[in-house]
Amino acid sequence: MIPITKTHGPMRAIRLVLVAAVVALTAAAADEDTQPPVLPITEPASVGFAPDRLAFLNSRMHQIVDDGEIAGVVTLLARHGKIVSVDSYGKSNIADAMPLKRDAIFRIYSQTKPITGVAMMMLFERGKWSFDDPVSKFIPEFENLQVFDGLDADGKAKLVATTRRPTMRMLMTHTAGFGYGSGPFADNYVDKQIQRAGVFHAADLHDMVAKLATVPLRYQPGTKWSYSAAVDVQGYIVEKISGQRFGDFLAEHLFRPLGMKDTAFYVAGEQVARLASFYGVDQKTKTLVELTPAKFPAVQDFTKIPNFDSGGGGLLSTVDDYARFCQMLLNGGVFNGARILTPATVALIGSNQLPTTAAPEDDWEGGSSIGGPDLGFGVDIAVMKDPARMGKLDGAGTLYWGGAAGTWFWIDPKNDLFFVGMIQRYDSGDSSSTNLDALSQTLVYAALVDPGK
Repeated sequence: MIPITKTHGPMRAIRLVLVAAVVALTAAAADEDTQPPVLPITEPASVGFAPDRLAFLNSRMHQIVDDGEIAGVVTLLARHGKIVSVDSYGKSNIADAMPLKRDAIFRIYSQTKPITGVAMMMLFERGKWSFDDPVSKFIPEFENLQVFDGLDADGKAKLVATTRRPTMRMLMTHTAGFGYGSGPFADNYVDKQIQRAGVFHAADLHDMVAKLATVPLRYQPGTKWSYSAAVDVQGYIVEKISGQRFGDFLAEHLFRPLGMKDTAFYVAGEQVARLASFYGVDQKTKTLVELTPAKFPAVQDFTKIPNFDSGGGGLLSTVDDYARFCQMLLNGGVFNGARILTPATVALIGSNQLPTTAAPEDDWEGGSSIGGPDLGFGVDIAVMKDPARMGKLDGAGTLYWGGAAGTWFWIDPKNDLFFVGMIQRYDSGDSSSTNLDALSQTLVYAALVDPGK
């Protein structure tokens, strides 16, 4: 991405601030005419935000679009159950000059994971599983898993038995030892075997776990936090326990009760036109290039029903739909009269489940590794144990995650707020100059001048 280098004079900056604030409120009001409001809108000052400071959030996001780093962005900030700022800017499709609207549908990829975790916890509340159950109780194929222990002199894999069986707690916290087959740290024997086994090209979720069972674990269970296929495995367990296809379970028990009408594993009908185009970065020109299934076969065609519903990264959603999900968690498991979970279960989801000895070998957070002293992991979601040590302004206990196409969110129970950001750029490890997640956090909390309100 291109660094932000533009500067403006003081008067122009003030005008940009005021215009951005008006645009945000106008966009929110216009969308209210076409869809039920996810939350009521309030004046920023009424919930502790300085309007002039908060307006820099939208102006910076707009600038990043104008600089060509991303095609467009939709953001939503809420506090005390009210929308403080909502904004959409840029293009849904650059070539067609199609404007990006608030109801655009995005590929949320790994932001699917916290949703899968909630589905699992719904079954937990029904007594269907416990954290100390062995995973093999639900998936017998995992009874005799082995662990990769390096290569011998002939270059063949050495495999050893597990010292303990992976438990459901490990599965819910990426400490069961599974690999993933993709991502920034996939250049290892286990992940390459996942690719060769075609785990994520399986016919259905049962076929997926059967293929995964043929691949050794990366680590002994319970010893390392290792980003993995564990959440896709959870989707299969939901299917097995409920007797429903995973997507059908989510639709019936989570999406419909919360009013998440545009969240699913594929788009159909009028939704197709609202699916934001998908972009990557041309490494030679450093410009955005559209990633279509026709030109890039590895890109999923979300207009077709998938072979299986990926609990680790298969969902599509909108900023308003995901806002409903966030507010439900912030409310202690209920939204608009629909009780999804109990407050105790939501508290468990947001509680760190990792010992510091589970820190990964790979540094994910520039010095604040998951499993380290600053950053923990709850149920399918990261937990900021000590934001100050991470150089962040969030409240302790803030939950967050993001997706491969650049979407991100965080939920801050201490300050009773959440934020959702949606973009459509796949980074593929080619370092971005602007970390939108970190930038938006700084700008939001820099505007929260009266947190006591």
